Parts: sequence; C-alpha cells; structure tokens
Amino acid sequence: MSTSTGRGASLAARLTRVGVADVPRAERLLADAALTAVDPDVVDHVVDALRDVGDPDEALLALAKVAGAVQRDPALSGLLRDVLADDGPARRRLLALTGASSAIGNTLAAHPGNLRVVADPEPGLGVDAGRVRAELLRAVDADPDAEVPVAGLAGTPGIDAMRRAYRTRLLRVAATDLTSADPLSRLPGVGAALADLAAAALEASLALARADLDDEGRGVRLAVIGMGKAGGRELNYVSDVDVVYVAEPVEGTPEDDAMITGARLAAGLARACCGPAGEPALWPVDAALRPEGKDGPLVRTVASHRAYYERWAKTWEFQALLKARPLAGDRALGGAYVEAVSPFVWSAVQRDNFVEDSQAMRRRVEAHIPRAEADRQLKLGSGGLRDVEFTVQLLQLVHGRADETIRSPSTLTALAALAAGGYVGRDHAAQLAVCYRWMRMMEHRIQLHRLQRTHLVPTSDADLRRLARTMGMRAEGPQGLLERWRTIRRDVRRLHEELFYRPLLPATAALSTEEARLAPEAARARLAAIGYRDPAGAVRHIAALTDGVSRRAAIQRQLLPVMLGWFADGPDPDGGLLAFRRLSDQLGTTHWYLKLLRDSGSAAQRLAQVLSTSRYAADALRRSPESVTWLGDDAELAPRSAERLAAEADAVLRRAAEPVPAVTALRALRRRELARTAVADVLGVTTGVRASQSLTITADAVLAGTLRVAESDARTAAGIDANPTRLLVVAMGRLGGREMAYSSDADVLFVHDPEPGADGRVAQDFAVAVATRVRQLLGSVGPEPTLSVDADLRPEGRNGPLARSFDAYAEYYQRWSSPWESQALLRARPVAGDRALGERFVALVDPLRYPAGGLDAATVREVRRIKARVEAERLPRGVEPSRHLKLGRGGISDVEWTAQLLQLQHAHEVPGLRTTSTLDALAAARDARLLVADDASVLRDAWELASRIRDANVLWTGRAEGVQADVLPHDRTALAGVARVLGHPPGSGAMLEETYLRTARRARAVVERVFYG
Repeated sequence: MSTSTGRGASLAARLTRVGVADVPRAERLLADAALTAVDPDVVDHVVDALRDVGDPDEALLALAKVAGAVQRDPALSGLLRDVLADDGPARRRLLALTGASSAIGNTLAAHPGNLRVVADPEPGLGVDAGRVRAELLRAVDADPDAEVPVAGLAGTPGIDAMRRAYRTRLLRVAATDLTSADPLSRLPGVGAALADLAAAALEASLALARADLDDEGRGVRLAVIGMGKAGGRELNYVSDVDVVYVAEPVEGTPEDDAMITGARLAAGLARACCGPAGEPALWPVDAALRPEGKDGPLVRTVASHRAYYERWAKTWEFQALLKARPLAGDRALGGAYVEAVSPFVWSAVQRDNFVEDSQAMRRRVEAHIPRAEADRQLKLGSGGLRDVEFTVQLLQLVHGRADETIRSPSTLTALAALAAGGYVGRDHAAQLAVCYRWMRMMEHRIQLHRLQRTHLVPTSDADLRRLARTMGMRAEGPQGLLERWRTIRRDVRRLHEELFYRPLLPATAALSTEEARLAPEAARARLAAIGYRDPAGAVRHIAALTDGVSRRAAIQRQLLPVMLGWFADGPDPDGGLLAFRRLSDQLGTTHWYLKLLRDSGSAAQRLAQVLSTSRYAADALRRSPESVTWLGDDAELAPRSAERLAAEADAVLRRAAEPVPAVTALRALRRRELARTAVADVLGVTTGVRASQSLTITADAVLAGTLRVAESDARTAAGIDANPTRLLVVAMGRLGGREMAYSSDADVLFVHDPEPGADGRVAQDFAVAVATRVRQLLGSVGPEPTLSVDADLRPEGRNGPLARSFDAYAEYYQRWSSPWESQALLRARPVAGDRALGERFVALVDPLRYPAGGLDAATVREVRRIKARVEAERLPRGVEPSRHLKLGRGGISDVEWTAQLLQLQHAHEVPGLRTTSTLDALAAARDARLLVADDASVLRDAWELASRIRDANVLWTGRAEGVQADVLPHDRTALAGVARVLGHPPGSGAMLEETYLRTARRARAVVERVFYG
C-alpha cells in the first residue's frame, strides 16, 4: 500500500494518532493478504479501535498472524471477520489481549480455535473454583467427581492438553481483566481467578502423575498446600507457585513406602507443570518453603510437620505459614495440615525477638537486591509490594492471636480487617490498599507482555509506553507513569516505616495471649504482679475504656495491654491509668488522639511515662489536651522563644475587644506553655535551667501583654486617649534572674515616668490603677491558671505605694535604701513597658547593686546579720533545716546569698558579676578567682539539685502551693516519686535523699567559709 496517495497519507496520520510507532510496517500489515482476505475492510474496522490498545504495533502483528492461521478454516475465518467488523466487546477483547501481550498473540496464532473464547462474552472472573478444576481434569480425561482423579490421557499428550486448557482459561481471565472499566477494583478477583486456575492445574498435574505409576499411587494420601500468593488467592499471571506436600499412608501401607510414592507423585506433578513437553511450561512449582527447605524430604506426614514446627522452625517460616491453604489432592488431609499448623502461626509472636527478627528479615531482603535493580524492583525494593505485605503480615501475627477477624491470608482482605479492627488507621489502610492494587496491576501488565516471571519495571521507551497505555495512562505517557510509581513508592515506604516499626509491636508481642486479650482475671493477676496498688479498680478502668464494639474501644484494646506495663514502669501506675482514662474520656472521640497513640513512634509510651510520673503534668495535659500531640515530636516539646511568644500574645490582643477575655487568652497561653515545659521536664527533654528559662519567658510574655490590656482598661476608665505616664514593669527575684520554678510568683516593681506637662497626681493614680489591674487580671480566679504578681520588694514594702515614679525611686534609693534592697536589685530586669524608661531604671540602680569600691565592712556585717536572721525566723516550724530546699542549710538561699554577696563586693570591678543569674554569677566569680573552682562547683551543684527537687515536688504531687513544695520529702513513696521525676531508676529514693543531704552539707561548708568568713 503506497503512502503517496491521499488515502495512504490519511491512513498514516490515523495510525500515528492512535499511537502506532512503526507506521510503514503497520500499513504493510493492514495490507497483508491473509488479513484482507478475512476482512477486506480491516482498516475501517480496526485502526481507530487501536487508540485504547496497549501496543497497537503488536496488536496488528498478532492480527496478521491469526488471520494467516485461520485462512484455511472457513468457520474460524468467518468468526475472526465477525469479531473485527463488530464494534463490540469481542473486538475490544481481541485487541486488548493482542496489544497487551505478544505471548497471547502467539498463543492465538498457534491455537486459533481460542478465538471462540475471545468471542465468548462469559467473564473470566468470579467463576467457581470447582468448575475450573473440573475443566482442567476433563482436559486430561480424569473424572472430576472421583475420590482420587487419575488422568486417562497420560504422558506428553496429557501434559500438553492440560497446558492448553490452562492457557485457554488464562485467556478468558486476561480478557476480562484488560477490558475492565475499573481494573483496580477488579484486581483481587484477578488474583483469585489465577490462584484457582493454578490450583486446578496442580490437581490435573497430580492426576497425570498418578497415571504414570503402576498402582496410580493408591497407597498414599497426598495433599498439596499452597503457600505465598497461591495460598492467599492473590496470584500473579506468571509466578512460582509455592507449595508444601503433606502425605499419609493409606491403611495397610508402610509409612516409608507411602513417603516414597508421595515423593514420586510430587515430582511428577512438578514435571507436568514446568518440565519439557510440546506446549510451553506454565510456571515453576517451588517446594522450598517446606521444613528444612531443599535439604529436607519433599513430602512429610502431618506429625512430622508438627514436630518440626515445634522444635526447629525459624521466625520467617511461621510468617510463611500464614497463607497456607489446601490447593490440590486430598482435601481432608490438607485441612488437617492447616488445622495442625495454625496454632503455631498465631503463637509465633511469643517467640523471643519475633518482631525484631521479622523486621531484620525485611531489611535483609532489601539489602540483597542487586544495586542495578534497586530502582526498578517492583516487588522487593523500597516502597514495593513486599513493604505492604510484610507490614500487613506482621500486624496480623502480632494482633491475630487475640483477634481471629484479621487472620485472612489475602493481603487486601487482611488490610481491610486491620482497618476495621482499629489496628491501622482507615486513611492509612485506604492509601496502602490503593498503592498495593496499583503496583499489583503494574506487575500483572509487565508479566502479561511475554508471560514471563519478572518484577522489574522496564526501561525502554517502547515498553514504558505500552505499560502506561495498558495501565490506563495513555495521556500521561511513560513520564507520568514513572512519576506516579515514584510517588507511590514514597507513600508506601513512609507508611511501611510508620507501621512496621511501631514500638507497640514488640511490646505487644512480649505479652502472653491472656494479657493481650485483657481477660479480667488474667489482667487482675498481672496488674497485682507488676505493682498496681488497686488491681480491681484498674480492671474497672480497663473495662470502661475497652467495652463495646466502637472503633475507639477496639483501639484501646490494642493500646492498653502494652500501656498497662508502661504505666507500671512509672512510680504511680494506678494514678497513671486513672489519668489516662480521664484524658481518653475527654479526647477519645477526637479523630487524632487514639490514632496518634497507636501510630506514633513514641507518643503512647511517653504519655504513659508522664501520666504515671507527674500529677502536675497529667493535669496540665488534661487542661491542655492539644499538648498530647507534642509527645511524638521533640521539636514540639522544646521551649518557645521569647519572640515567638511575644508575637502570639500580640495576635491575641489584636483580636480581643474586652480586657478579661484578652487576659484569659494570655493566661491560656501560659497554661499551654506550663504544660509543654512540665511534660518536657518529666521526659528529660527540657530540664533544670532550660525549664526555668522557659517558665520565665512565658511569664515575661504574659506580663507584657497584660500590661497593655491594663493600660487600655485604665484609659477607658479615666476617659482619656493616651497614657499620662510611661509605665515599666521590672522583674525581681527568680523572675528577674530567669530562674522561675513551677511554684514561683512573679516578683515585680511598678515604675512610671509622667509625660511632659502631665499632672503628677493624675499620672500617679493612673500608674497605680494599671498596676492594680495587672495584679487583678492575672491573679483573679478563673478558668485559666493564675499568676500571682507580688510587688512586696518595692520601697517601703507593703506600706509603700504600689507604683512609684522614676523620680520617687531615685529619691528613695538616694536617701533611704538599705543593704537588703541593693541585694534585691541584683535581680532587677526590665520585663515590660517603656524600653527607654527601663534603660534609665537600670542606670539608676546599677550604682546601688554594683557599688563603687564594693561593700564596707559594716555593710558586709549587716548582710550577714540579715541572712542569719532569715535562717532563724523564716524557716517553717517543725521542718528540719537540713531538708528545707530553699531556706535550709546548703539550700537555694545559702547559694544565692553567697553569690549576691560576691556581686555586691566585686561587681564594680568584675563585669561578669553584673548579671541577674545565680549560676552566671558563680561562674564569673570562679573565673575571677573569687571562688576556687571546687567551691563554685559545689555551690552550683547544690543550687541546681535543690531547684530541681523543688520543681520535682510540684510535678510529683501536682501542688504548687504549700510548705511541702520546699521540703525534701520524708515519706518513702513521695521520695521515690520525686526521684523518678528527676529521671532516676526505680528504688532511687534513698539514694536521692543521701545525695541531696551530702550535697547540701558540702555547700553549707562553702557558705560558712565564703559567706560568713
């Protein structure tokens, strides 16, 4: 056919448009004598229909071959002409098959009678497995209804007949698959049909093997057990069929003779499937999953299998048994085998290191992939089919012993059951299922091309183009196909790593079956054994959390068996479980809470640690439930910067219209940050100085925001538009030193400086009103935690005005300031208000706290006298001086007074001492050789330990108020709890007590020498 004519040019363009790559060859094929003899109008009938075909070039070549094969058979020629001429399902099936698979095209050319199958509208999916079995048995002239079918057509003719029947049925399956409007949804049916067809081929092959024996193997019962994808009814088009053979002697036959016969039958079966014959082999029959692998006997009795699995089997062998299913032979024997090995499958999780071994096996499989294939491996590579299958199987094996609903051998069915049971998030399961279906379909399309076993994505443009078209991605083309595959690999790998390496899995595997099931009596006994004080009460909490059929209860039934042990790892397991129940009652209906605990790598265990260790943190989590989300990410537990909190506070104030709601929002911000710091403290993420700084930064932000609100409120009350005076809040005490504890008040001074021309009395009243309002807004009882603002360190203490002008402070400090006030000013730090006024205030007080020439002897004596008086008068009655963390011997106060005395004496000449921080002052004194290094270290250690124990008291008891927060506990339980808060191992209470008392004694010795001289 010439392309110079108008018709030729038009045909070439049409062929190009439908995706033909070699247009000249296509034109020659369309002009083929045999094809045009069958259908003179083949161009009109076929060309446009090639648009949706995988490989139009291969489809045309196959049509020409088939036309040549039928040209001497009028019936088949007429059938082919009818199929091509009719724009209907038959033509779509023929073109889809020949365009997707050159092997099927060759099969049709070799056996053109199969055109009748193509023309037949009967679907290839959803066919009863018994019917397919009977079809292949009849092909070898065996009786499907016989108890032991034996082939009447033996030898090579029988093998060829079986293989032809197999490929005829395969043709029907492929035709239905390739023409499906929604092939992804039909994919499980394809895998099931292929598995049923493989089982039928094994049955027919066994019938052929029996026909080769003189006695037809009557002395042995033989069952063929499907493993892997054949067992799971999710087989590929071309795959090894993994099997295990089980044999039992018929009564009267010696066992040894029966095993020999069984082995001969098994070998004959394998030859029929994959040995040399007239027709091509089907697929290898692989019995390597049997006990002892290739070194073990080919057939065994049920008892022999059981003995092996009881004593010698490795972890991976139990995972392989998960999909075991009788495929052929003696069905009763096959059922007995499955019944015998099933208990081993669902108890395997209790083997030592079962989960870790499974995880290591997946890593080994991936490590053995040749480097050149790694990026093309659809099955074994990262993000491939094995990632999904290993994930599903591990979850089944861990949880399946207590839940029979998730024991399906089918990957997709099991995944759906895992999602329904709450073991996998529904969104994760849905995404994994879609990805798995897509990759399995891609695997099918790759294998169909030449009907060869492969799991490698092709690299040539022609192969990728055909693959994209058969995958329904004609518009996207090869590049779109590869991009989709890369996306799916990333998604699968991410989900695999999240699910396959869950810390809950090895912890769950370590439980007994009774513990995993949460049976009440077993739970009560376990709870008493691991340290719960009230096992009966704990069982009631468990029942409240797990009763019912809701998804919430199902996930709790997964979590609690493990979390009960994690609670018991803490000092107060009963309190931890109670707090967990309260938190779950509050958050259990949210979409994220239980999902986070189940799926996160650390959240559940961290939550258990926090709830069973700290009542303060447990209450903080309950009041700030969003805090639970931080448990899976250390970055979320890290302290927020001052800039970030200031910006957040500013955003709150911009949105607020009323003062009380505005400050309530600021207090909520502080409550959230208290929760963040407390949880991070208990978990050891943010402790000691960092925790104190975090608490201080939060208080700073809240004070600054509240000052803005109070100013606005005072202006409204006074009916004015602008402040009559500039305002400043000066942090004092631990707030000023950035050393706040959970129990700390906010010690401050209120300073103001009237605007030029403003009335002094009006300015003073305004400043006092603002200061009063700040204290009210932050200290009033409400839904959010209070922050007590204490201004008692102001001049004249409680007898003086709440706020003073800058000039009044200057006059007071010049005329009446006492040594203790200079000492208090060492912590002064502007925290909110007018920045310039803050700088002026610092310049005002620097000469007082860093006096030129240091302190004279009389002032030093006065400081020491005041310290001695504090020790004598302020220590609470009945408290041992050695155990009071703040005022006791070697406690916080001792260290701070020592550092402050050194600052008062030497800061004028040692710039490093001009700091509000106790630890920085000690370091500067050491560097200036005012303290020997050992003394500085002793004082630092004592201050840090006392401060941490003080915070730990609050975290353990949940009470920030009261005398006991400042006392090292006598009670053994409390002491043990405080020790655990500080990160010490169980049973460390006495060690902590001894450590503190020794550290405080050493510090007191330094104080006696350095402070008291």
